[in-house]
Amino acid sequence: MSHPGASIIMRSFNEAWALRETLPALKAQSFQDWELIVIDSGSTDGSQELIRAAQPAQFIQITPAEYNPSRVMNHGMRLARAETCLFLNADATPQGEGWLLPLFDALRNPKVAACFGRQIPRPDCAAVFACDYDRCFGPRRESAAWDHFFSMVSSGLRKDVWSKRGFREDLQYAEDDEYTRWCKGQGYDVLYVPGSVAMHSHNYTAGQAQKRSFGDARALGKTWTGRDGEFNWVKTVMLGCLSDLRHDFKFCLRTGRLGEFVHAAGIRWRQRQGRLAGFRAGLAERQTAGSDTLQKTKCAS
Repeated sequence: MSHPGASIIMRSFNEAWALRETLPALKAQSFQDWELIVIDSGSTDGSQELIRAAQPAQFIQITPAEYNPSRVMNHGMRLARAETCLFLNADATPQGEGWLLPLFDALRNPKVAACFGRQIPRPDCAAVFACDYDRCFGPRRESAAWDHFFSMVSSGLRKDVWSKRGFREDLQYAEDDEYTRWCKGQGYDVLYVPGSVAMHSHNYTAGQAQKRSFGDARALGKTWTGRDGEFNWVKTVMLGCLSDLRHDFKFCLRTGRLGEFVHAAGIRWRQRQGRLAGFRAGLAERQTAGSDTLQKTKCAS
């Protein structure tokens, strides 16, 4: 059996509302030499029926308790028959027939280990989160000047690079950030591909936003190589929150959504608290792991 040109790996969990648009959008792509691999985490909302009807090459079902993003993505990569592997979340809907080809073309270059496409928020996206999408993916995106930025939601990887070292399965968050930083450290390029567009966004509650910020920062703390003191209450929480709110105010003013600024302030405050607490938790785990390794070495010598 000949191998497909691309393998599309999709993670899903109770997202039938989005799959009704996402799956047909995939079938409408101008580039059709691909296989679909879906790993579903125990959906009960009709997602499984929609996925089966799409006739994926592989349909893996796990329980919610078994879900670990790195483990799932590594599993999908092992199942992929193509050397060009694309990732698309079930709730990320390709916009137009040209979502796939730009990502595929970017990965033709053996120097490119990974790439990611543009994301636009859904019409109901709250201003505080729409502002983040504008900063990360907008026409004048600030993320281009950041130390590093990557999103797995709509992206692609070269399998030959991944085979050298996959995603770290001890990370529950920010595993894509850590992996693509490793890729760059090995001399590979990580590209932004604005010609590939998917619609995707979440309206998190304050508690959900704080939990996600905690998780991302915890992963950062576990892999941090800079000075630990760079994360502190004044810089991370107070000044960071003020910086976020400055961006939010400008965005709300420009888009006529000033009425949502108070909501944005509440979200940012909780996010920043989560970021500092998460970093400290990850740092403590890394230091504990380092101490345990040192102790084992002493005992063995």
